[in-house]
Amino acid sequence: MNWYLDVLKNYAGFSGRARRKEYWMFALFNAIVAVVLLAIGFAIESQIPYGIYILAVLVPSLAVVVRRLHDTGRSGWWFLIAFVPLVGGIILLVFMCSEGAREANEYGADPKLAPQGV
Repeated sequence: MNWYLDVLKNYAGFSGRARRKEYWMFALFNAIVAVVLLAIGFAIESQIPYGIYILAVLVPSLAVVVRRLHDTGRSGWWFLIAFVPLVGGIILLVFMCSEGAREANEYGADPKLAPQGV
């Protein structure tokens, strides 16, 4: 849960790097909340709660994707490859699953070496 909240706290932080764990834990909690809100929406016959949630997490989601790309040594603009039909999403998925650079790169130090808050 802390990974999810940390991404939300760093709401519009497009600089720096994000570990795989940070990205995937955010994606997991994001998917769980979205499914729950969809179920609630079907029960009350309104998708307004789901729509509000999606709009609320749009910027943090983009920010964590950009930071994840930075961790792999790529510019955040690589996110746009997702719009290439058929292969773009697959390529972006491979980037998100790839291990980050172990050494410091132009986007900052390796986040695995940074002390983690308790």
